Amino acid sequence: MANDIRQWLEELGLGKYGDVFVENEISVQALPHITDDDLKDLNVALGARRQIRAAIPQLNDTSARSLLEEAPESQRNESSEAERRQLTVMFCDLVGSTALSTRLDPEDYREIIRAYQDACAGVIARYDGYVAKFMGDGVLAYFGWPRGHEDDAERAISAGLGVIEAVGEIALADSETEPLAVRIGVATGPVVVGDIVGEGAAQETAVTGETPNLAARLQEIAGPNTVIIAATTHALAGGLFDYQALGGQSLKGIERSTEVWQVVGERRVESRFSAAHTTALTPLIGRDEELELLSRRWERAKGGEGQVVLLSGEPGIGKSRLTQALQDWIGDQPYTRLLYQCSPHHTNSALYPIIRQIEHAARFETGETADEKLDKLEALLAFAGQTPAEVIPLVASLLSIPGGDRYPLPDLTPQQQKDRTLAALNTQLAGLAVQQPVLFVLEDVHWIDPTSLELLELTVAQVEKLPVLAIFTYRPEFMPPWTGAAHVTLQALNRLTARDCTTMAERLSGESDLSPEILVQLVEKTDGVPLFVEELT
Repeated sequence: MANDIRQWLEELGLGKYGDVFVENEISVQALPHITDDDLKDLNVALGARRQIRAAIPQLNDTSARSLLEEAPESQRNESSEAERRQLTVMFCDLVGSTALSTRLDPEDYREIIRAYQDACAGVIARYDGYVAKFMGDGVLAYFGWPRGHEDDAERAISAGLGVIEAVGEIALADSETEPLAVRIGVATGPVVVGDIVGEGAAQETAVTGETPNLAARLQEIAGPNTVIIAATTHALAGGLFDYQALGGQSLKGIERSTEVWQVVGERRVESRFSAAHTTALTPLIGRDEELELLSRRWERAKGGEGQVVLLSGEPGIGKSRLTQALQDWIGDQPYTRLLYQCSPHHTNSALYPIIRQIEHAARFETGETADEKLDKLEALLAFAGQTPAEVIPLVASLLSIPGGDRYPLPDLTPQQQKDRTLAALNTQLAGLAVQQPVLFVLEDVHWIDPTSLELLELTVAQVEKLPVLAIFTYRPEFMPPWTGAAHVTLQALNRLTARDCTTMAERLSGESDLSPEILVQLVEKTDGVPLFVEELT
């Protein structure tokens, strides 16, 4: 979708604004809701603002909707044959649409439905879902087809929460009308997808199986502005969200009782690894040499020779598990741990991993006032030895906390504010390192946003003279630019040997002895990936 907004701006001769639109997560679907003040905030020049505003009405009736209703070729299967696959289905319904249609003029009602559909489509596209069908006040979306992801269940839940927020922000002409609300059901399971049904404009790709029906039934029992999920979706999303268990429910057309959960909201977790491993960790097998390397780099860093370790490997190979093993090895030694987590959904959100880490470290709570958050921010930054008056206005602005008269933001250009914010964040790291050694871990750098990457470049140069061990984990497709520095070590994690896989499976199975035949099959199927051994055992 980032390419769509770039292409549209290029067609207007305004391609230079492509980066700023993408960084602020402005999609083609969001354009009808963009105001002139929004464009000013993006530092778009007056002439360009007028050109964009003039072009949006032409887009509203054609391009924005066709981008979603007519799936691009890159999203379609190369084969027209049906295929069996796991799919997460989201069904969304507008609450009170019938009553709304009786109170409003048909044209006004049409505009509301249109704004509702555009809001849903924009959020679904942000999480790389696929809008399968608009059904008046209903929206059917797939996550896992045409493009599959390892975290489609998570994407669907996040999209559901995002739809609730986006639909609630739709402006209604009737001030006495309650804000719009939706009901959302999400289910995951095996389906057969790919059969083409219908003709002409009514042609669509059919999905058969119980999963779409289950999502629709879950939507029916959902309350206004709630997301209800089924057991498989709940298991796949793990500890990334907070839930309220609703127990077994009798759903129309489904014979058995169905366990369901209501999603309360996104959970503030330190890392995706910790969210997925709420119980005892899998034994660390076959990584003795890698752990020894990390421990040596830690000892060197403690002595003031800062070190950077670039830890690469495919998904499930054990990068996060190895960094956790290092922390276990460090044990009770005095040190400060800084853990940052990049996100596949925020690759264009400036400094996203930094923001989340500060919010977690400051222990912000939902519903706190700006002053309460500023109090916590003062305590956090004072620990790093920073001057509140200089730093807090910048960090508060980064966290979208109003500083007010207490911490007014200096009159700076956007570039000046960015430069000072990055400098303040680096100063915080140096201040912590003066007090005791720092273990700085940044997970999943392949999802890093451009501004965080800029900060990382400054950090790599800075830590060489500080008692800091920085570990960056990433997948092989990311190409780190720091490999030539003397204090930087590149460590690639390979797959486990058959012997290590067997040992791991035996330890995981505990008292449940696995037969030699099962062990052989398990080793063959898991192909040396520790995560697969864990899941299949």
